[in-house]
Parts: sequence; C-alpha cells; structure tokens
Amino acid sequence: MKKTKYTLILALITTILIITQTGCKREGWSVTETNYMLDTMCTITIYEMKEGGEEEAKDAIDKAYDLCSKLEEKLSRTKEGSDISKLNKAGGWVKVSDDTLEVVKSGIRYSKISGGVFDITIGGLTELWDFHSENPILPDDKDLRNAVGHVSYKNITINGNKLRLKDPKTKIDLGGIAKGYIADRMVDLLEKEGVTSGIVNLGGNVVCIGGKPGDEDFNIGVEAPFSDGKELIGSLKVKDKTLVTSGVYERSFDLNGKNYHHILSTATGYPVETDLDAVTLVADKGHSMDIDALSTICLIKGAEKGMKFIEKMKGIEAIFILSDGTVKNTSGIELN
Repeated sequence: MKKTKYTLILALITTILIITQTGCKREGWSVTETNYMLDTMCTITIYEMKEGGEEEAKDAIDKAYDLCSKLEEKLSRTKEGSDISKLNKAGGWVKVSDDTLEVVKSGIRYSKISGGVFDITIGGLTELWDFHSENPILPDDKDLRNAVGHVSYKNITINGNKLRLKDPKTKIDLGGIAKGYIADRMVDLLEKEGVTSGIVNLGGNVVCIGGKPGDEDFNIGVEAPFSDGKELIGSLKVKDKTLVTSGVYERSFDLNGKNYHHILSTATGYPVETDLDAVTLVADKGHSMDIDALSTICLIKGAEKGMKFIEKMKGIEAIFILSDGTVKNTSGIELN
C-alpha cells in the first residue's frame, strides 16, 4: 500500500528549496522566511533587489505575508467574517471585495471549462470531510448525496460587486484556485518592492521571480508522489515561470485498507477515481491562479483526457505522473 502523506506537501517545499539554493553557487546574501498560512507551509526566498540588501528584502517579505493574510481573510471558506463565509451563510446578496469578485469570476470560468468536474460551489462537500483528523471517519453517504445535489456554479449570481447564491444550500469553496491568485498578487507586490530574483512557494504553488543572480535559470525539483521528499522524477530549469502541482497525496488518510484523498468528485462526493497521482503545470509568471485550477482539472480528468485538455491551452506545459509510475509530459517541457 502506498504510504499516506499526512503533512501538507512539506516534502515538496523542502525539495524545491534545497535544489534552488544549492544551485546558486555565488557570493552574497539571501533571505528566506517560512510561515504556516493558507493551511500549508509557505516560503519566500529573495536573492536580489534592484536597490538595497537583506533589510529591504526582509521588509518586502513581511509586506508580502501581510498581503497573503489579508487576502486569506477575504477568500477563505472557514474564516469567520470572510467574504466567502458571509456569502455561504447569507441566503441573499453580499457585497464582496474586488479580489473576491475576480477569483469567483475566474472560478466560474474554469468550472465551465471543466464541464463541472471542477466546481467552486463544492463547499457543501468539502465541509463533510476532515483530512486533518487523527481519527478520520467517512462522511455519511446520505449527506454526501444531498450535498452533491447543491453543487453547481450556475447557482452563483453576480451584480456588480454583489454575489448571491440562488440555492441557499450551495456553498462556495475557493480552495482549488485562491492560492494561485494569492501567489500572483504576492509576486506583484514583491516586484513593486524591487525584488528581481526570488521564489515564492505557497505549498506547491511556486512562482520564480527572474532567475538566479547572474541571469541563470532556477533549477526546480519535481517530487515523486508518496516519496516523502526522498525521490525526484527530475527537475526543470525555469526563469520568470510559475509551477503548480496537484496531487492525490497532498491531504489524505487510510481507512479500512483504502486511501481517501482530498480531491473530491462533484458527481459522487467521494475522492475522484483517477489514474494520475500528480500533475505539475508550468506557465509564465502571473498565471498561477490559472494553472492552480487547471492542474486540478487535469488530475480529475485522468491522464488521457487531461493531456488532451491541457494541450489545447496555449502557453502551458504539463508533467503527468501516473499511478503506475509512468511520467508523461507535453512536448514543450524538458525534465532534467
């Protein structure tokens, strides 16, 4: 049986930092800060600024984490008083921030593109599952079937900056897209602060600002699923790119000899059955939100349909790791 990974993709974070940092054979400084936010470990590393040094880098990192916290307060389903929490409870119109509106609109778009296999109104299902419990239990089958009946992005109505859920039992969960949006906004801030070389890693949502000092590429490792960070399937040389990995090993538990992961089917309410263990997508910096959603869609669709789906998307490359260990990738990407 595959080893269950109960920590939130910590191995991937460690792997990425080890490779990128040891790849910078240079004199000089670097500043790294790690915080637990967005229900995962987040790390920002800065290697170079337009002006200034370590103190300016630390200040920029603090501002980026402050922005992350503020955005989480708007977009989180579970934080009391957030836009999404208010909307899920309101039963009527709720005025939301520009950030929330943008993410919801993008979420609707990707829900449509996916044919509904990815749906931001999956909140009624996700709240029935607890992937953090030390003694996990399965949700009641009747409750799951009932929740499935209220999953539909078509229940979202938009009027300016106001949102309403036509079905009062429909609940939004932006977990499949918000982290990418937050990563994009944090990078925008860091660049305005003068960062010219750095890496933002929000639990597997990675954005590379520039390359290594000296205009070299970063070397980003791609972890083998279920390896606890001990194995890589290869690495990618990138500059000004974003990489997002979705995997069935990120949050899961074993019960009665079966593994249950956190990527849920909008049709059954149970974890999706897929022949993929992980999907890593690569795009230009600024598109982390897009590939956050698309990586999950590919994982749900499976290897064959997922590859056909992503090959239609311009500017996006993919690495698929199948459950049998096979690695497939699009033609425009090269694993080292």
